[in-house]
This record gives sequence, C-alpha cells and structure tokens, in this order.
Amino acid sequence: MALPFVTVIVPARNEERYIERCLYSLAAQDYPRARLEVLLLDGMSTDDTTRIVGRFAAESTLDLRLIENPRRKPAAAMNTALRHARGDVIVRLDAHAAAAPDFLTRSIAALEASGADCVGGVIESEGDTPFGRAVAIAMASRFGVGGASFRTGGEPGATDTVAFGAYRADVFERIGGFAEDIDRGEDDEFNYRLLDAGGMILLDPRIRAMYTVRGDLGALWRQYFGYGRAKPEVLRRHPAQARARQLVPAAFLGVLALTALSARSGRWQRFAGIAGTYAAAVAAASLLSARNDEPSLRRLPAAFACLHLAYGLGFFVGTADVLRHMLAQSATDALRAGMESPT
Repeated sequence: MALPFVTVIVPARNEERYIERCLYSLAAQDYPRARLEVLLLDGMSTDDTTRIVGRFAAESTLDLRLIENPRRKPAAAMNTALRHARGDVIVRLDAHAAAAPDFLTRSIAALEASGADCVGGVIESEGDTPFGRAVAIAMASRFGVGGASFRTGGEPGATDTVAFGAYRADVFERIGGFAEDIDRGEDDEFNYRLLDAGGMILLDPRIRAMYTVRGDLGALWRQYFGYGRAKPEVLRRHPAQARARQLVPAAFLGVLALTALSARSGRWQRFAGIAGTYAAAVAAASLLSARNDEPSLRRLPAAFACLHLAYGLGFFVGTADVLRHMLAQSATDALRAGMESPT
C-alpha cells in the first residue's frame, strides 16, 4: 500500500533569517520525495525571503511552490494553501522551525497507528541571541508556559492542541478551514473545533521540530500579548476546551492590579506579599531552569515575567474585545428585531 501523499504548508513573511534552514530540513526528510510537496505562502515579504525561496526551488529537487498571500496572516495563508494542496495529509510548519529528519515519517506512522485526526510532537525551543536562549529555556519550563505538553514534553496520548500538526485531509472537508478573524489564535481555534466535532488529537513526543524563539524582549512581548488577546474569543467559541492554565496569567495580573490599587490607600502589605512571592517563584524557577547557564540565568527573570504579564494583559484586552463585540451584536439584533416587528 502506497504511503500517503503529504502537503507541508509553510506560512512566511520577512523570514530571510530562517526560511532556508526550514526548507533544508524539509529537503532532508527521510519520507519519500515523490510523496511530498511543499507550499510556501509568502505574506508579501519586503526582505529577501522570496528570492531565497526562488533560488532554493531552482536548485533543489524538492517539489516546492511559492504562492502569494496578499492578506498576510497565517490563517489566510493556510486557507489559500488548502485550495492548492494535493495531499492526503496536511502538515503546517512555521518558517521559524526546522523539522527533524524523521518528522514526517513519524507523523504518518502515528496517524496510521492511532486512527487520530491529527498528530503532533514536541517543539525544541532554541535561541539565536543571548536573550533568545533564555526565552528558549523559559518556554521549555512548566513555570513559563504551564502544562502545554507540545512545549514541555510528556507522555504520548490525547491532547487538546499541538503545534505543527499533521492532519488527515478530510478533516478540512468536515469542519472547514482556519478562522481568519482570529490572529495568533487560529491554530488553537481550529484544534478546539476539531475536538468539539468529536475528533482526536494525539501527542507523540517522538515527533520533533526545532523552533527559534523571539530574540528580544519587545518581540516576545508582542507575540505573547497577541496569544493572550486571541484566547478569550477562542474560548468564547469553544468553552468546553477551557483549561485552568489558560486563565492563570490573567488571574494573577488581576489580583496584582487590585492589590496595587489598595496599596495606594496605604494597604501595601498585601501587594508587597504577592509581588514578593512571585519574584521569589521567578528566582527559584530561573535557578532550577538555567542549569548553571550563567548568562541565561541573568535574563530568565525578564523572560518569565514577559511570558506571564504579556499574556495576562493580552487576555484582559481580548476579553474587552469580546464584550464589545457581544454588546454591538446585541444592539444590532435588537435594532433588526425592532425593524422587522409588525407596526
């Protein structure tokens, strides 16, 4: 029986630093080349991304196609690529990532052995700047990212979401494509929709990919603020998939803000106690995670705090977005009902 034909979709925009490594990792797969195609969706890059991809396509025997994504966002890239994909299995891989040589072979084997609708593995975070190396350590820590098993590892089994998943193509026929109105949360929304439809997502830690994290504090803050801002809308659509770990950063930030307000009226002990306890936890987690890496140890507190505070603040802003949308929708529905009622 022939192996499934696989389509790997790579959304990219201004990825000149990383795209060649990503493509080389796909060219080095031990999966049969004749059963593989790669669709690179370029979000109107203004750097050398498309030139690098064009040169790679000309020099490699990899079946690589470059497709424009004028809407720029990853969800739009995925939906555009799905209309071109020929695969029995669809895989997403970020341009910041590099797949292990057996990434596709293990993904297909896990799909066939489990009967799951989607399988994914573990991200091995790495940094290419001093701060990025600290971020990579933080992202592999449960203190940093909670119980996200695709980042911290764990036993194989059913899970709620994965990164760089391999999906059976019929999944997209059953539940549709990616939500283009949710930026930075489109993967989770799709996976939660799959679970709500009775699908199964499997984590197999033997499936590995390397991912280069954001290398400076500002970029990390923007990334995790965006993740936090997207989450309330994702959970509004899929409340059954809510988990306590998704709410912890916002809850902590809310408590911290309330105690800060009380500190202004002279009751500062509670704020100092909470802030001091968090600072101690950050220091302990940094010491345990750094493993004698002195340069990273100095930067880990900032990395941990950025992950938590950016996500928490983003969650609050996203909650406000959801409430505004609901109020606007209620007003629109009331106006429509009034216009349609008999006079």
